[in-house]
Amino acid sequence: MAKLTFVGGIHPYDGKAMSKDKPIRDVYPGTELVYPLVQHIGAPAKEIVAKGDRVLAGQKIAEAGGFVSAPVYASVSGTVKAVEPRRVVSGDMVMSIVVENDGLYESTEFYPVAPLDKLEKEEILDAVREAGIVGMGGAGFPTHVKLSPREPDKIDYVIANCAECEPYLTSDYRRMLEEPDKLIGGLKIILKLFDKAHGILAVEDNKPDCIALLRSMTADEPRISVKALKTKYPQGGERTLIYAVTGRKINSTMLPADVGCVVNNVDTMVAVYRAVAEGKPLTERIVTVTGDAVADPGNFRVRIGTSYREVLEAAGGFSSKPEKIICGGPMMGISMFDLDVPATKTSTALLGFTKDEVSAMEPGPCINCGRCVQVCPGRVVPSRLADYAERFDEQAFLDNYGMECCECGCCSFVCPAKRPLTQSIKSMRKIQLAKRKK
Repeated sequence: MAKLTFVGGIHPYDGKAMSKDKPIRDVYPGTELVYPLVQHIGAPAKEIVAKGDRVLAGQKIAEAGGFVSAPVYASVSGTVKAVEPRRVVSGDMVMSIVVENDGLYESTEFYPVAPLDKLEKEEILDAVREAGIVGMGGAGFPTHVKLSPREPDKIDYVIANCAECEPYLTSDYRRMLEEPDKLIGGLKIILKLFDKAHGILAVEDNKPDCIALLRSMTADEPRISVKALKTKYPQGGERTLIYAVTGRKINSTMLPADVGCVVNNVDTMVAVYRAVAEGKPLTERIVTVTGDAVADPGNFRVRIGTSYREVLEAAGGFSSKPEKIICGGPMMGISMFDLDVPATKTSTALLGFTKDEVSAMEPGPCINCGRCVQVCPGRVVPSRLADYAERFDEQAFLDNYGMECCECGCCSFVCPAKRPLTQSIKSMRKIQLAKRKK
């Protein structure tokens, strides 16, 4: 039987051995936590606390600013120190709530919504919305919106994205091994929303222990199955995952729901379980801290608002001076210039490397080898799109399906001329997306 996969893709060094066998450890933050009001796609949240207010862990401190938005909750007890713009990972200044941690970790009380067999659909959606859950694989799309398609009866599959195809990242892997009951519980809760849907736990086959564990735990679940995917980047991309699991195709103008699918990340599904079964809002997530410059790589349970510098200190700091620090994975992550920024709902990893191989590359002219075309999961011609982007030929870029690029980085990875293809295409896509919004 052929392994489930997609056309294109690459096999970079995965680097997962550094942290995959490290159990999840807790990080206790310092004296100050910063909660940006934009930790999601959509309208910014609106603060409902003021300077001088005392807050408890689990208390709502900002409400959703619209339907496509999400509230924000305090992850510690303490006093609101300020409501002011603060720097975030991207370098932007974002209005944030700053809380001075009192070290007591006093919490509000949490109550389950209802037993699973008695849950109503609206109760589930209300709990997910109120808990402030967003896509925690990095996209940050409010989960209650994703779980509210126009035609829920046409949803055939609810897919748990357990691929974790980005090199070095192992936070989802540890979640699956240590808290599989919460992952499966979250999938069951989401299936309650879609009467005709089948649940799929989609796991890359470089995680055989997770596949075996999840299969044993779902053996008696007729509506849930575990699918082993071929290990290949970007297997965990939404489009590639849907195609690998179902054979259905989507493009940049479509949503997964248009082909009868709903896809959620591992951490997102665990957050759904905690919101409904335990009544807890989203106040923490698992973050991988790794790389050859990190003293003690591992996976950490991080309270949202904690400084990245404190997360790094939990991993022993840097064992040697890094040339490159990345927030997220090495393929689609963001280079960091400052560690004194807060971890948010979409923070997946902190990587430190002794060598910055990308900056050392000297780009040359295209040699028309076609390698970028072979690996592109979007089936476009990256070399041409990059040329159009660099010449600012917007119409040619659009005519040649430039918006179908998923910015995975495969083309830049294989280019023998070391051209920054993905970066050029990404810049033009941002311009086009901004024009669409207008």
